[in-house]
Amino acid sequence: MRSRSIYLATEANGKRGSSVLKMEARKWSVAAAGRVIMDAVQAEWEPLSHWELDQRLDRAVEEMIEADLVAQVQEQTASVSKQASQQEDSSPADQTRQPSESRSAQESALQRAHATEAMEANPTVQYVTNFLQSSNTGYSKNRLSGRARLSLSHTVLLSLTLLSKRISYRSVSSSFHLEKGNIHRIFFSFCDQVITQKDRLIQWPTGQEALQHLLPFSSWLSRNEGLEERGLPRVLGVLGDTRIPIRLPAGKPDSESDAPEAKKSKNEPHPDSWLNLELVCNDKGRFIYCHISKGSEKDRGSTLAERIRQNPEMLPPGTCLIAGVGYPLTEQILTPFSTGHNPQENLYNRSVGSHLGRINQAVADLKERFQKLRYLDMGNYDRAKAVVLTACILHNVFLDMGDVTKGLLERNTPEGVDEVNEDAAGVKMRETVVNLLYSTLEAAPK
Repeated sequence: MRSRSIYLATEANGKRGSSVLKMEARKWSVAAAGRVIMDAVQAEWEPLSHWELDQRLDRAVEEMIEADLVAQVQEQTASVSKQASQQEDSSPADQTRQPSESRSAQESALQRAHATEAMEANPTVQYVTNFLQSSNTGYSKNRLSGRARLSLSHTVLLSLTLLSKRISYRSVSSSFHLEKGNIHRIFFSFCDQVITQKDRLIQWPTGQEALQHLLPFSSWLSRNEGLEERGLPRVLGVLGDTRIPIRLPAGKPDSESDAPEAKKSKNEPHPDSWLNLELVCNDKGRFIYCHISKGSEKDRGSTLAERIRQNPEMLPPGTCLIAGVGYPLTEQILTPFSTGHNPQENLYNRSVGSHLGRINQAVADLKERFQKLRYLDMGNYDRAKAVVLTACILHNVFLDMGDVTKGLLERNTPEGVDEVNEDAAGVKMRETVVNLLYSTLEAAPK
């Protein structure tokens, strides 16, 4: 009897253990099936790489923003038109009861709508948009990179607004309904694409093109019939420079300088708080050469002079460049005397000065059109250079479309600029031109 009880108990325990094992096996099967399903779902919903997912996210966001901009303009225009018709039908008393805040909001909405329509119809925006679309670059024909991107026409509008006015990203963000960081990325993406066209737009003339833009050395002689310049060189272009103020980079305190502490002036700007912009313009004020360097880099035309020395074919025979005092005097680059000591030198200086006025006017036009260049609130050299170079390229683009802007000449003359006479061939060439110019004047009929 006792042995039978033991047997039954053992059999019951065995059945209970078997049930537990079956339940555990069932749970494991369910978990495994769940993992299989989750893997399948993940493979279904995440078939793309991180880069592809980011691209699709960008596309979706930008389409939403553009749709929202169009919808807002349409809604604001319709709302203002409806309100205007209601105001015409209402009595003066009803108009007085209308909340002033509502009226001001509607007027602001109407102004934004009209401003958007007017700027989108701006021929300059359309010209630059078509120019970028026709360029052969690695960028998209319709869009530029950056999260929350805009269409190319909206990008051009945004970027030209930033370049032509001294306004902040914050001010533009409210008009374009974009975050400040997005505007920063869009603007510099625009600059990058424009810069790819540098060699196409800022191009040194050669061959027949160079001959078409030559200027007489003396405008006075060219205006008098019967007078010939008798061996005087003709002018291919004018070399000059300007400073573009920038924010002092981090880690560059004003006290940092190689000069002794006693000789430093408190009002003297730090040499790295601006960029040197060196340009050569032709007879039309078009830039044919552009070089940007840090304020502390003492170049002053030496890069271009060396380039011409190694490539003398850059200047056709019997031609030269005109530059101001402080530039290297060479056989191809003629500079004025720092001080004329006789009538011959004074006559020469007046002829050279008339050419220097051309580069000064071109620089004034550049800063008038792109007022952001009056002060770049950025301490990063690469980005500051990108903005300056973009403005120089667009200067030529606008000249191509016939858009001329005249700026006021800057009359501040740089102090402490010494005459450079290191090239003996340059000194001889200048003396020859001085004598030819004066002899031609003496031979003129009295």
